[in-house]
Amino acid sequence: MPPNLTGYYRFVSQDNMDGYLRALDINVALRKLVCLLKPDKEIIHAGDHMTIRTITSLRNYIMDFDLGKKFEEDLGPVDGRKCQVRGLRG
Repeated sequence: MPPNLTGYYRFVSQDNMDGYLRALDINVALRKLVCLLKPDKEIIHAGDHMTIRTITSLRNYIMDFDLGKKFEEDLGPVDGRKCQVRGLRG
């Protein structure tokens, strides 16, 4: 079992975020907005289930998944993408 990551994580800094978002083909307007945000994370980790809340002054985003199982991450509210992801195990 992976270590329990439950907690509230404060944003400290970001390096080369614009370059990272450019590599993901995110449009320039959204890149500029993202680089202005200072998101915090709240993680609730219970057994094989995790909920990760990204908290910003503009919009909050919740990712809910079971470790080791595939799930679709709907990034529609963020940038319109959907991704197939596997919840990693430690």
